[in-house]
Amino acid sequence: MAKIRPFQGIRPAEGKESLVAALPYDVYSRREAKKAVEGKPLSFLRIDRAETQMADDVDTCDPKVYQKAKELLEEMQERGDFIQDDVPSFYLYELTMNGRSQTGIVACASIDDYLEGCIKKHENTRREKEEDRFRHVDVCDTQTGPIFLAYRNEPELKTLAKESKKGEPLFSFVSEDGIGHRGWQIREEAVIGRIQEAFGKMESVYIADGHHRAASAVRVGLKRRDEHPDYTGEEEFNYFLCVLFPDDELMIMDYNRVVRDLNGLSPEEFLKKAEEIFTAEPLKEAAHPQKKGEIAMFLSEQWYLLTLRPEYENEDPVEGLDVSILQRELLEPVLGVGDPRTDKRIDFVGGIRGLEELERRVHTDMEAAFAMYPTSIGELFAVADAGLLMPPKSTWFEPKLRSGLFLHKLS
Repeated sequence: MAKIRPFQGIRPAEGKESLVAALPYDVYSRREAKKAVEGKPLSFLRIDRAETQMADDVDTCDPKVYQKAKELLEEMQERGDFIQDDVPSFYLYELTMNGRSQTGIVACASIDDYLEGCIKKHENTRREKEEDRFRHVDVCDTQTGPIFLAYRNEPELKTLAKESKKGEPLFSFVSEDGIGHRGWQIREEAVIGRIQEAFGKMESVYIADGHHRAASAVRVGLKRRDEHPDYTGEEEFNYFLCVLFPDDELMIMDYNRVVRDLNGLSPEEFLKKAEEIFTAEPLKEAAHPQKKGEIAMFLSEQWYLLTLRPEYENEDPVEGLDVSILQRELLEPVLGVGDPRTDKRIDFVGGIRGLEELERRVHTDMEAAFAMYPTSIGELFAVADAGLLMPPKSTWFEPKLRSGLFLHKLS
C-alpha cells in the first residue's frame, strides 16, 4: 500500500506565485541559470541554484553555495514572500499546455515506501548528481522540488479532485512559456481521509520524473534517522514532497538522439547498414513517427522513415523499447556509440524542441538525427513492475512541474 499524507505547505504569498515559480534546477546549465534569474529577485531558481548569486569561480558544489541557498530561503520567509499553512493539507496542482490539462495531488510520500519498492523507479541514479540535491535539502532543511509520481487512474481520486477544483484556487497564472498553473488547497479532514484511503489501496506508485531528487530526499531522511535514533516514523523527515498524477492525464514526449559522426562511414554506407534492421522510406518533409517501431532519421539533408523489420521486434519490457533497439542494433555496432550516459559522440534533444532543432544540430555540430516515437506510460509501468531499468533519456515529460510553489519543511 502507498502511504501518502498531507503536510503544512510553505508556499508563495498571494500574488507572488508567478514571480517565485521556476523550472526545475536541472534543466539549466550554470550560464543559463544565471541569465534566467537576472532581474527576477523572487525567482526560486536563485535558491535552487544559489551559485547564480556568487562569483563564477565558486564551485557549484562549494559548501558556501548551499549555505547561500539557506540564507536566501530564510530571507524570503522573513520578508513574507512565503507563508506556511496552519493545518496539514493536500493540494491540487493543475498544469495546462496547448489546451490539455493534468491535475496532480501535492502530498508527501514515505521514504519507507521507496526503500521497500512500493514507490517504483525505472532509472538508475548517479551518486554525484544525488550528492548535490542531498546537500541542498539537508542544509536548507526543506524539500524545494517535488518528485513527479504517477499512478494508475483511480476514479475516486478523479472525483475528489474535480469536486475540490470547484472552489477558489490559491493561484492561477500563465508562465512565460505559455503553461497555465492553478492550485487549490484541500484541508477538510473527511476529504483528506478519502484520498489517503484511495492511495492506501494501491500496490505501487511510480517515479515518472525526479529520480535523483527522490534518492536525495531518501538519503536525507536516513541521515536524520541516524541523528535521531528515537525517531517514531512520523517526523517530517520520513517523507518527501511529491505531486501524484493519474496515468491517463500524462503526456510523454519523444526524447531524440543526435550523433556527432558516422564512425568513418559515408552517408550512403550508413543508410545501407540501417536498412539491414529497418526499411527506409524517403520523406518529402520532416515528420514525426506515428507508432512504435518507427523512427524518423535526418541524414544528408533528407528525412527518412525507418520502420523496424519484424525479425528485430522484442517483447522484453526493456529490450523491446525503440530507444533500446536503436542503441543495440544500430548506434553501438555500426556507429560505435558505447554507453550513452558517457559517450561524447551522442547527445539528446527533448521533444519539446521540435524537429527543427534536430535539423539545426545536424547543420551545426552533428551528422545524423533520430526522432523517436514517445515511450508510453504503459511501457514505463511495465519496466518498473518488472524491476528493470530503462536506458537513459527514454522519457521526456511535459509540462515541467515548477519549483517554489510548494515547499516541505523537514523539522
